[in-house]
Amino acid sequence: MNNFDWYAPTHVVFGKETELEVISLLKESKCSRILLHYGSGSVIRSGLLDRIKASLAEASIEYVELGGVVANPRLSHVYKGIDIAKSNEIDFILAVGGGSVIDSAKAIAYGAVADFDVWDIYDRKQIPQSALPVGVVLTIAAAGSEMSNSSVITNEVGGIKRGYSNNLARPRFAILNPELTMTLPDYQTACGCTDILMHTMERYFTSAGNMELTDGIAETLMRTVARNALILVDDPTNYDARAEIMWAGSLSHNGLTGCGNGGDDFATHRIEHEISGMFDVAHGAGLAAIWGSWARYVLDDCLPRFKKFATNVWDIKDSGDDREVALAGISRTEAFFKQIGMPISLRDFGFELTDEVINELSEKCERAVGGKVGAAKVLYRDDFKEIYKLAYEER
Repeated sequence: MNNFDWYAPTHVVFGKETELEVISLLKESKCSRILLHYGSGSVIRSGLLDRIKASLAEASIEYVELGGVVANPRLSHVYKGIDIAKSNEIDFILAVGGGSVIDSAKAIAYGAVADFDVWDIYDRKQIPQSALPVGVVLTIAAAGSEMSNSSVITNEVGGIKRGYSNNLARPRFAILNPELTMTLPDYQTACGCTDILMHTMERYFTSAGNMELTDGIAETLMRTVARNALILVDDPTNYDARAEIMWAGSLSHNGLTGCGNGGDDFATHRIEHEISGMFDVAHGAGLAAIWGSWARYVLDDCLPRFKKFATNVWDIKDSGDDREVALAGISRTEAFFKQIGMPISLRDFGFELTDEVINELSEKCERAVGGKVGAAKVLYRDDFKEIYKLAYEER
């Protein structure tokens, strides 16, 4: 077991109609003027946004709004939010939506109090010293950004997607009502379930030691997500399944499932970031399309973990051949992705990955990770190339 430092200060309010508590939580934060930040889909269709606006007006809480956040949130939109925050003396940001909205809110929170370009933070040229407080009303179980210190922003100039983590941006509170996720398209639900699993896997597959209790939490979380994701394929309005997945999403990315492990891997995430940055695919779908290729590529360097994953998560019987069991676990994971409507090859997206494009993706990934990434196996530019090539093969 390795030493660890776990910090998870977000106040979580979970369950039916908990969005009604947003005013009391805002008052506890003693804010005077908020930026109401949101997307353009279910938050509007469901009537949630109008209900929150009405609550703010009734409570005489001043707000300025900025909607229009899209998947793979754009830097240009973050700049708009920063301008609004500075010109209106905003002292709190309320993010109503999923991971993209929350990530955008975090970036605005950094930029609103900075005297430099916020992109310099994501480009590793500056370190923020402060940030505006952020609160969340979650509508999509996926990114875990509602309890994490992480955010990911896409710079349209060059199609560059970069992540940054700092505890300054951890949300003060997160309202989690599973009912709010019921208006999501099935594809978004499936992408979210995939991202939740990946956040757990990225911490699970490591070659430098683990903690038995943390493994047990992670394995239970993964089994729970897989079981309930399949329930939602047939019964999208099942509240209990939505609730299990929503809570798993928060726990998967607040650091809990990495406590005592020998570092996080996150190679699949970083490799996928370049795909969604260039081609604007859904992040969860991109992860599903890449994971199997990454897993087979690093398998022999992390064989005990893949065997444990196969037996404890997917109930693969131990044949006595560790590699055979591990490969069966990888195949079973891909079969699950297909069951919930996710791709298992980059070819499924319909774009062409030429050698030139693969070289560009690999170079961008190398710059983004500072040369190398990985805890299951340390990967470099040539490794990225091979994984992109494998992920582009038909299955």
